[in-house]
Amino acid sequence: MNALRLDGKVAIITGGASGIGASTVKLFLENGAKVAIADIQDDIGLELVKKINHQNVCYIHCDISKETDVIDLIDSTISKYGRLDVMYNNAGIMDGFGRSILSSTNEGLDRVLGVNLYGSFFGAKHAARVMLPQKQGCILFTASVCTLIGGIASHPYTISKCGVLGLAKNLSAELGQHGIRVNCISPSGVFSGMAPGLSGARGVLMAEDVARAALYLASDDGKFINGHNLVIDGGSSVVSPSMTRAFSPI
Repeated sequence: MNALRLDGKVAIITGGASGIGASTVKLFLENGAKVAIADIQDDIGLELVKKINHQNVCYIHCDISKETDVIDLIDSTISKYGRLDVMYNNAGIMDGFGRSILSSTNEGLDRVLGVNLYGSFFGAKHAARVMLPQKQGCILFTASVCTLIGGIASHPYTISKCGVLGLAKNLSAELGQHGIRVNCISPSGVFSGMAPGLSGARGVLMAEDVARAALYLASDDGKFINGHNLVIDGGSSVVSPSMTRAFSPI
């Protein structure tokens, strides 16, 4: 059995310069993939490539909210590596917590949807463009546990991630018949660049945990999983707080 679970596969990871993306880049490379890191953090992305020092990784500047950038990203990856097997739409932004809908602005909504939802749509659209002739591929999205629980994220962020989940389900129906699997990963709060306050906390979800989930879904281990929302939250979304208190040791 080949221990390299992505041997020979080509992957794009958006938001790949830091956090979940960077952890996934490293894990995919360790498992035999060729990886294109897509991000707008050029200095961090190029430094990551330099630090990894591997012939099968490259950095491509891409603002996923701009469809022309995404088209260039896909085409550049195909030009360099010859194919595309895994498109991980991971890049995203947050806009704070606890804001009333009354204080929300059109500009704030447009900004979050532009990256989280439109960017994911563009990534999936142009990945499908090159995967359909191959009759195989895997499209992944980073969604959020807010697709299951209300009140834990801002309204624009929740809208964007619920939209991503709906997109994934619809695409799984369209593309699954052509050998292309589409799935979501929905983590709770991750100790990464987007959640620096969790530094040093015990029992928190790590970026590496999400990367391992992405590896599973992208590899042949997940070959029959399509249209799924893989929730990674330690079970917190299915546990009643009242029951937790009831069973807490005195």
